[in-house]
Amino acid sequence: MQKTVVIDIVALSSRVIGEHTPFLKSWMDKHKKAVVEPVLPAVTCSAQSAYLTGEMPSKNGIVGNGWYFQDECEIKFWRQSNRLVQSPKIWDKLKAENPEFTCANMFWWYNMYSSVDYAVTPRPLYPSDGRKLPDCHSQPMELRDKLQKELGQFPLFSFWGPNTNTSSTKWIADAAKKVDEWYNPTLNLIYLPHLDYGLQKYGIDFDKISKDLNEIDDIVKDLITYFENSGAQVLVLSEYGITSVSRPIHINRILRSAGWIEVKNELGLETLDAGTSKAFAVSDHQVAHVHIQDPSIYNQVKSLLENTPGIEMVLDEKGKKKYGLDHERSGDLVVVADKDSWFTYYFWLDDAKAPDYARCVDIHKKPGYDPVELFLDPKIKVPILKVGSKVLKKKLGFRYLMDVIPLEASLVKGAHGRIPEDDADKPVLIGNEKLVKEGKIQPTDVFNVIYKAVKS
Repeated sequence: MQKTVVIDIVALSSRVIGEHTPFLKSWMDKHKKAVVEPVLPAVTCSAQSAYLTGEMPSKNGIVGNGWYFQDECEIKFWRQSNRLVQSPKIWDKLKAENPEFTCANMFWWYNMYSSVDYAVTPRPLYPSDGRKLPDCHSQPMELRDKLQKELGQFPLFSFWGPNTNTSSTKWIADAAKKVDEWYNPTLNLIYLPHLDYGLQKYGIDFDKISKDLNEIDDIVKDLITYFENSGAQVLVLSEYGITSVSRPIHINRILRSAGWIEVKNELGLETLDAGTSKAFAVSDHQVAHVHIQDPSIYNQVKSLLENTPGIEMVLDEKGKKKYGLDHERSGDLVVVADKDSWFTYYFWLDDAKAPDYARCVDIHKKPGYDPVELFLDPKIKVPILKVGSKVLKKKLGFRYLMDVIPLEASLVKGAHGRIPEDDADKPVLIGNEKLVKEGKIQPTDVFNVIYKAVKS
């Protein structure tokens, strides 16, 4: 078996490879590049699961970064158990063929309780006093302590939120090298998220994202140089490309105005009560799963959404099957935004009644994805003082609410999730000519390329 490394550079597309990524451009010119037709939705969990199982969401069950858990009547995003993926993974197949095969999964998603040999994934600590502390989870468990002793504490607060920077991506890259040094896995899957942040904030604006491109290029250069010097075969991959957007669609507000959303008053603030709502949307970037719990309004909901500005497609059962989304976790309708639009999760009609988590980085409580978490509220006059005072409370052990996120969806200038028209905005797979052929491949074909790489 050939030692293989797959580097997942989030949001990498042909459009952003160029003068601001000199190493990647040079490396790509010496290799072959395929354009990957993205899975729908073109989001992290669905894309990675298609790559690692060779199956579409209709088979592997990963219909988005989160979904409505119907047996619990709750919307949950960013779950971590690998057992949620309902198809065998590439490492299962390779291990069955050769018991000496080993795999390291460095921050790809659904990375807890899986059958890989070595795994590291973000996992904060939540003491009962209300604090949230940076940490990670690993397999074997002692690997977490070993890595943090060598590299310092995993910088969770630069992994997502308004303080995103290169430190978390650099930590992952350095950890991947350490795991290789200590265990020498046959297959090493490495996730590098840094490019995702600036592109979601600013869209395709090279004046603003050139620094992010330079930074990811330097990290990738170091990583590829290290692994190629160790004799490993390297594949560079991405999950989606990001395009510029200008219109947020508040789909749950639209459904609420029609009388189908139920909210609960909690201490004067509102929370979405999905279980008793007649219809609601699980918003995930440019795709939303709409669940209709009163069958008598199905046609009304479908008609309303089809006539909503910014919505390009409303997929019924036939449409879901066409795109490989016909799974019980999908909504009764799956709605896709046009190229200029994306879906918020917002369900309140008055910002004064927004739930307390709306102004926080809280990916597990929010009933949908919220890229506005990348911004500090511009209404805060001296943000360093406000944030500093809350950090001080945290250090002193007091309860605190880090309510520094705005409720201004118009700040977001980049999105993904739909299938772009232009190949320059689609994900890419780059590798040597024996593995990668120029042209287009399906997302499930990535499984076969990785398999072939290890078997070569």
